Amino acid sequence: MSTHVLSLASLSPGRDLDTYIQTVSAFPVLTTEQERELAERFYHDDDLDAARELVLSHLRFVVHLARGYAGYGLPQADLIQEGNVGLMKAVKRFDPNVGVRLVSFAVHWIKAEMHEFILRNWRIVKVATTKAQRKLFFNLRGSKKKTGWLNDAETRAIAKDLGVTPAEVTRMEGRLASRDVSFDGAPDDDGDAPLAPVHYLEDASNNPVDLVAEEDAAKTANRLLFNAIETLDERSRDIVESRWLHDDKKTLMELAEQYGVSAERIRQLERNAMKKLKKHMATADASAAA
Repeated sequence: MSTHVLSLASLSPGRDLDTYIQTVSAFPVLTTEQERELAERFYHDDDLDAARELVLSHLRFVVHLARGYAGYGLPQADLIQEGNVGLMKAVKRFDPNVGVRLVSFAVHWIKAEMHEFILRNWRIVKVATTKAQRKLFFNLRGSKKKTGWLNDAETRAIAKDLGVTPAEVTRMEGRLASRDVSFDGAPDDDGDAPLAPVHYLEDASNNPVDLVAEEDAAKTANRLLFNAIETLDERSRDIVESRWLHDDKKTLMELAEQYGVSAERIRQLERNAMKKLKKHMATADASAAA
């Protein structure tokens, strides 16, 4: 199969993952000389065909790395898609004069994109926000695949290795052991809902004034949001709605294929649209308050 006749946009793991894996596995592995020749063409001459061949020949490596994160319960297609973004960033920054293979250089960029995706989507409540917490999150989860709850000696050893306190290790271990629970609880086979937060949390919503105020605030927020969305151009509005407001949410690659651009371009458009929405909503809210 020739890499010249396939564009990156035509490869999407979201449509048929098995077929995608078979396709990328068919691309030949580059020799050191072939890789260096392609990298020099792109680095010195901005040869996009050479960059595309570098990316296509390393897509199988992204699939291999994505399999290592299967335990997080996130779609493999989305993990691969995010890893592909990291691979393209690596190719863009790769200097063939450094003397290392692209795969060694790219692993950092691929894992970084996958890590960001996992931390954004693994839980409703964020489990790691600082750089140290993120490092602890992935290292601790990897070690806990082989062990149960950590004892004091193991906790202190991990804390020392990662440069954090034992208390931080214990807190992160608790976060990893927790899970998101439906507030109402899903009915079982007998039609009875199991004990869920709705059954034992204190009801602090007895004040009708507070209920009305909260309802008004929610209506105002929705109104501001949809008014702000109307200020976006048609493409940006469709991207935001497809990614955040529809029940059947689209992936970056699906939107990239729809609009004939790269997944990174869709990501940029989404980020810019979000900034415009926040700015418009803040301005409108300030004007209403005045």
